[in-house]
Amino acid sequence: MVRVKRGFVARRKKSKQLKKARGFRGGLRTQLRRRKQALVKAGVHATRDRRDKKGTMRRLWIARINAAVRQAGLTYNRFIAGLKKAKILLDRRSLADLALNHPADFTRIIEAVKKG
Repeated sequence: MVRVKRGFVARRKKSKQLKKARGFRGGLRTQLRRRKQALVKAGVHATRDRRDKKGTMRRLWIARINAAVRQAGLTYNRFIAGLKKAKILLDRRSLADLALNHPADFTRIIEAVKKG
């Protein structure tokens, strides 16, 4: 049986792992088995948190819209219901951006919601 020498393949694999594990503390960076486990767990967290980030951003947008709408004397849920009634098709992301960066335009939307 011939012996297989892995050479640069093994080195490349190890250097990839080391690059991914940069910033891990203690043995999580240096010890092979612990590094592998830490990388798997980090990947799990990254996947889960990529999905969670979408919900976190939505909560932030809702909080911003709610704060801006309450200054005009409305509540968030009445504002959203009024938007649907007035057939204004803006998503929460753009509404939050308008409320934060373009208050005059957002005020016009609030007025349209109050009329309709």
